[in-house]
Amino acid sequence: QVQFVESGGDLVQPGGSLNLSCVSTETIVSRNGMGWYRQVLGKERELVARINNGGKTFYADSVAGRFTISGDSAKNTVYLQMRSLKPDDTAVYYCNIPFSPIPWGQGTQVTVSP
Repeated sequence: QVQFVESGGDLVQPGGSLNLSCVSTETIVSRNGMGWYRQVLGKERELVARINNGGKTFYADSVAGRFTISGDSAKNTVYLQMRSLKPDDTAVYYCNIPFSPIPWGQGTQVTVSP
């Protein structure tokens, strides 16, 4: 079964940047594209960025203008560039195909703190 492996999370100061990566263990072709999600303990997981097969992107209002999603199909990898990070961006970040039953990976922790 396909699995997603997220990496790149770290502790960073407000205003800093991080680049997250998500590698799929198999080549995926999905009409729903790929998405980056985040979850804070005790809250629901939320979609923050999505890219479809044609390269069109969508961003949650909370990250628009600061985050950029991109993909490299040859490497089975989706990226999330994060800029001007805020404490509210602190969460575990996951990738997955929107609306799919694929199990979630372990995610990668992003902590934004002075």
